[in-house]
Amino acid sequence: MNTLHSVCCLALLSLPFAAQAIDAGPASAQQQETEGWLVLQSRNHAASPKPQTATATERELALQRWLKKYSYEIPDLYDPDAGGKIETKN
Repeated sequence: MNTLHSVCCLALLSLPFAAQAIDAGPASAQQQETEGWLVLQSRNHAASPKPQTATATERELALQRWLKKYSYEIPDLYDPDAGGKIETKN
């Protein structure tokens, strides 16, 4: 019985060595496309040669729009029925 117990323990301990890893790289065409875009962006290969600048007025309007979001009060409780109901046709 002791030998059988040792063999079972040895078999259980060797299970992780039998596991196979997932192949490297994207699994689907959509994932390949997404990873391609991310690599392109991170390596800066498709950057525009023309610098994109904003005027002082554009920067001020963007700042005001960003600051405006802080003027809304955050509700204590979200009411899912506050926005109305969606009617479906049967």
